[in-house]
Amino acid sequence: MAAMKSTKLRWQLVAVIYITSLFYLLFQGGKTAIMLFMILNLLLIYLLLGRWSGIHRVNGHRAYTASGAAAHEQSLFAGSSLDVSLQMKIPGYYPIPYVLVRDLLYRHNGQKLAFETTFVPNWKRGGQVVYQTPPLQRGEYRFKHTECVTYDVFGLFEHKGKFGSDTVFSVLPQTVSLRQWNGVQRGIRGPYSHAIASRSAKETTQINGVREYLYGDRLSRVHWNATAKTGEWKSKAFERESLPRTIVILDRNHDGYGGEVATRFEVAVSAAASLLENGLKGDTAMGLVSIGKEITMFSPKAGMDQRNLIMKHLTFVDADASHSLSASLKRADSMLEQGSFAIVISPDSGADVIRSMEWLSRRGLTPCLLHISSSIDLLSHQTSWKHVMNERGWLVFEIRQLQDLPAVLEGGGIA
Repeated sequence: MAAMKSTKLRWQLVAVIYITSLFYLLFQGGKTAIMLFMILNLLLIYLLLGRWSGIHRVNGHRAYTASGAAAHEQSLFAGSSLDVSLQMKIPGYYPIPYVLVRDLLYRHNGQKLAFETTFVPNWKRGGQVVYQTPPLQRGEYRFKHTECVTYDVFGLFEHKGKFGSDTVFSVLPQTVSLRQWNGVQRGIRGPYSHAIASRSAKETTQINGVREYLYGDRLSRVHWNATAKTGEWKSKAFERESLPRTIVILDRNHDGYGGEVATRFEVAVSAAASLLENGLKGDTAMGLVSIGKEITMFSPKAGMDQRNLIMKHLTFVDADASHSLSASLKRADSMLEQGSFAIVISPDSGADVIRSMEWLSRRGLTPCLLHISSSIDLLSHQTSWKHVMNERGWLVFEIRQLQDLPAVLEGGGIA
């Protein structure tokens, strides 16, 4: 509305100047008046021809890369930047001094990232612009139409055109590589044993996907359909009879993360993603209980399909729970399988987290706490609850940032 009003005022200004020049010619006369009127008519024709500059029919395409590879060919993780390249071609012959390019990137929560740059068309009336996005948060992003704008040499009137279509991509939670969890090597067995001895577990007859063919595999293990489709030898993968279950419990209580919700919750989500990805790569049956406004449960399974489903959930998850961890666990009672190893990722401390661990233990699970600490926790020096948990045999690990996770787990950094 404001743009239309501005355009109307500009045309009114041009009309006033033109009428003034016409009256000057009629009442004053002379070569100067004639020359001025002719120049003004030529400029007016130039302004009118701007509507047929060709910018309305602009066409082009967008390409974007991350870390030197096409973004649609690899996974993008939180903190990655995107290099975007726009190639444009403007049909016609009308002279265009420059083109202003506006691009918008929408996040799934409504957040907008606007980018604006310019280029001068070459003699073929084409051009290219390149820009880089800031580090992206996890979530789903969408590019919409790219807008091209040009002005006349006086900057009075703008002419627009659009090209492109919706392009969607996802940014997954950031993860770190975990080579080994030394806590397993303390002589603890049972629920921990899957991390070091899952390969030695006896296989069942239940097919659990397809894997690469290994030299020595029997012909009965060859997956002939997959081999025919891919052109490469594939073998059947079977579930293991004694494969224990591991469940990651993500606490999404908004109040629990305090005044550092944005940073602490991202650390919690990234830690959950790292643990799950590390376990699933090791052929471990991993599951997730995401306790928020709504409880989401992924039963423990192995394989890449499980990894993709969980990562998709963690891409959109928010700290939207209104209940404490202990109260939320009771709501998820039916989803927790006895005999599982439960890794609780939570910012909670004190009596509430002890109640949560006691409840899990009574339910027949072996709990372990990954505590997402803050600067306030360090200043409070309240560690009695940690001693209580250690006395009862519940492992407690503490991190403030994602980069601490490998050192804490691999080095056995128990709080």
